[in-house]
Amino acid sequence: MRELENLDPVGEAIFMRLAVLGRQQTQRRRDVLEAGGLQHWQFKVLLMLRRAGPPYTQSPSRLADLLGLTRGALSARLAAIEEAGWIVRESDAGDRRRVHVRLTPAGNETLVRHLGEEERGERALLAALTPAERQVLADLLRKMVLAAEGGEPTSSSC
Repeated sequence: MRELENLDPVGEAIFMRLAVLGRQQTQRRRDVLEAGGLQHWQFKVLLMLRRAGPPYTQSPSRLADLLGLTRGALSARLAAIEEAGWIVRESDAGDRRRVHVRLTPAGNETLVRHLGEEERGERALLAALTPAERQVLADLLRKMVLAAEGGEPTSSSC
């Protein structure tokens, strides 16, 4: 007789392993960022500006929305990033009351360097799988994410 009959050992194994991988990847990201003198929240600001596409500019209110921050919290964070030379705040040429936050070449270089380090760590972890296994895993995880988000994935939606 099993101790916990209603416990699905395979399901438990899946979620425990996902949790372990998530913690390890989070720690790797922190280690890479810290080694380069960048904090996670700074990385996120630089990434959001880069994702905006050229000229890598956002309004502070849009940036705050993307990051899930209040305008005041963002303003305090931007000061430190601007001091590091990774962003500049510029007045709008057409309306001096409006401000834009722009990623500088130094900020872009810092972001790209960290993304490269992070990608190397991810590739090393994925090297344990064949390309076919990686695709199967990606498909299965996509299916689970869709289900978690309220979609109803089918076998063909992988």
